[in-house]
Amino acid sequence: MAGKPTVAKSPPALIPPAGPTPGGTLPLSCIDKTIGGLALVNLIQVFPPSSLSSAHDDQGAAAAMAAIRNGFARALVPYYPVAGRVAPSGLAVDCTGEGVWFVEAAASCALADVGGLECFPLPIAGELLLPRPPPGEMLDGLILMAQVTRFTCGGFAVVISFNHTVFDGYGAAQFLTAVGELARGLPAPSVDPVWDRDAIPHPRSPLPPLFRVLTEFRLVTQVADISAASIERVKDEFKQAAASTGEGCSTFDAVTAIVFKCRALALAAALPDGAEVRVSFAAGTRPLLRGVLPTVDGYYGNCVYMACVARTSKAARESALAELVGAVREAKEAVAAGFADWMRGVVRPDVPLDYSTAILTDWSRLGFNEVDYGFGVPGYVFPNDEQANFAATLLFVKPPAPRRGGIRVLLRCVEEPHAAMFAAELDKFA
Repeated sequence: MAGKPTVAKSPPALIPPAGPTPGGTLPLSCIDKTIGGLALVNLIQVFPPSSLSSAHDDQGAAAAMAAIRNGFARALVPYYPVAGRVAPSGLAVDCTGEGVWFVEAAASCALADVGGLECFPLPIAGELLLPRPPPGEMLDGLILMAQVTRFTCGGFAVVISFNHTVFDGYGAAQFLTAVGELARGLPAPSVDPVWDRDAIPHPRSPLPPLFRVLTEFRLVTQVADISAASIERVKDEFKQAAASTGEGCSTFDAVTAIVFKCRALALAAALPDGAEVRVSFAAGTRPLLRGVLPTVDGYYGNCVYMACVARTSKAARESALAELVGAVREAKEAVAAGFADWMRGVVRPDVPLDYSTAILTDWSRLGFNEVDYGFGVPGYVFPNDEQANFAATLLFVKPPAPRRGGIRVLLRCVEEPHAAMFAAELDKFA
């Protein structure tokens, strides 16, 4: 391929709901409001040409685009708040029925020419793939935008920008699943959406934020693939260490322990032995809202609580992985009590967002990889947040197809002086 790839975009167009929808204003939950102010989350779903036999030619591509547009229009009827806008106050959604911005685009290259979008940094400018509204349209109130980019090989990249104030990861995946189902011609979504944000009680005192932005770092983007064999080895080590209780551990527990230890080793020269190192991770709390919400099935608002694993730098470096797995499990077990306190407005110590803390999110089980718009499931799903430098971040995703069984970790959690050692430690688990 000669020259840098380009992307020709159609003017952004609004997709309104396919039928009448209620108006009015709907309140956000107290949990949603703690997420308010975060930037739009950019989700990239890559559909290789092997799964697009009906979309290789122009006619097939046009039909695929039309089906996706129709899926959005139909989904916006039951999910009518998504067609609205977040109120200027940030405390509610105005159900205006305007719709979501949608961009059709065509790349000048094949997916293979840009590494299947699997490598970092991306060989194509990320902003070329991101949907943007027309000039003059403010981003603050938008709830969701989409851009579908066709590559010359017949593959697609579907990029969704969603407002975290309205959705958490499960909620966004639930909505996109409905879009796919309706794009494929199903009569209705398999899960009925539930708003019910006002059912979550507001504490007497304002909820403390889930986290606060304190510092900007110069973080390096890295990618590490943790193999299925390494994950099973850590699971076996924990099972042996916990033989008296018969406990096992999850893939999340094992990979979190691996990354926690590797990062502590990489930061050894930067932190005293007694300094605390931490991994704070977003724990789902839907099961904890049973009996609070009329139903949690179909609820697509935020249901998250930040748990934290903390050890001294020396302990994190020297502890066996099985011991660190136990620390992760302890942090998970503490979520129920911590979330109950947080919902009552109990002030808890902030997790410092200094260089010692990494914020972890797990996308590998949310459902983004199972969304089918009519041409199969994506071969790879990942976020585009390369400019997020306000906190050290870790993100778990499924490895690109056909590699399955392990976990890919997208990392922006160390600065340049520590990047080589971090990569070397992670390579031991590839």
